[in-house]
Amino acid sequence: MKIAVLGTGFGSYHVQLLQQINDVEGIIVFGRNESKLQKLRDEFGVEVSNDIAAIMLDPEIDVIDICLPPELHRQYAVQALAKGKQVFCETPVCLTLEDARAMKQAEEQYDGKIIVNQFIKFDPPYQYLYAACQEQKYGKLLSLSLKRETPPLWGDLGFSTIATNLMIHELDFVTWLLGAPNKFNLWGAELANQEQALVRVSFEHQDILTEVITSSQMPDSYPFTVGYEAYFEQAKLVFTESDYAGRIEVALDEYTALGKQSIVLAKVDPFAKSLEHALHCFQADSESQITLDQAIQALELALEIKERLKAI
Repeated sequence: MKIAVLGTGFGSYHVQLLQQINDVEGIIVFGRNESKLQKLRDEFGVEVSNDIAAIMLDPEIDVIDICLPPELHRQYAVQALAKGKQVFCETPVCLTLEDARAMKQAEEQYDGKIIVNQFIKFDPPYQYLYAACQEQKYGKLLSLSLKRETPPLWGDLGFSTIATNLMIHELDFVTWLLGAPNKFNLWGAELANQEQALVRVSFEHQDILTEVITSSQMPDSYPFTVGYEAYFEQAKLVFTESDYAGRIEVALDEYTALGKQSIVLAKVDPFAKSLEHALHCFQADSESQITLDQAIQALELALEIKERLKAI
């Protein structure tokens, strides 16, 4: 397969991952910044182009990998499908339901696939939790609390963007695990510059309570941190992953009647696994677990949270 990566920012990381996949026979990167394009060509030996029309018309390109700002995803995903190409799209898949519906319509009209990088589904601690729930390894899941906390590293993550641009990963997981909630309540606090916020959302899925805590206003000394606490009938799972300027600490602990046990997790890159999965699904024309439909379900929830935050 030949892949066109759209975007020279996070797209550069996609290039690194694609070069490690055997079925990838060629990579071309699209961007507007000539210096970034030349750097990618020199560093990775890939083709580069600032002509998006030529890329879309190139019959040798099988997959368009979209790593552009979310407001551009619809435009290029629809173009790619119309030209008979498959699409791998970064998350959030888009920022409006209008765009989401247009992308879904294009999928159906052109009989193609848009697979969305819901990488959390390939992250070992979340896979472990998902399997434990499906198999009822510890009995029934009673309650789940997930968190994602960061210092102000990523630009605007205030009330208008925190749900779609940061919390979306936990929403991907919650809707995968439990489906859409029956209802939810939220609380939020936004700082004076309105680019940092702390939001807590509690969801009800029948008799299971799930909470998502997302903060973009942690002090600079605080590591980027994700994690969860899962309460079961017969156990509790506690997961924490913290990034101390590149030094990552990971722990998943199981607490049962037999005592505490540390769960050893496979060391894998969930971004790489997500991309490999997508390319396999394109090539084999097989079902995906990170479909556009699933991404839209999480997006709908994120947009409802965004609307409710406006009232705070």
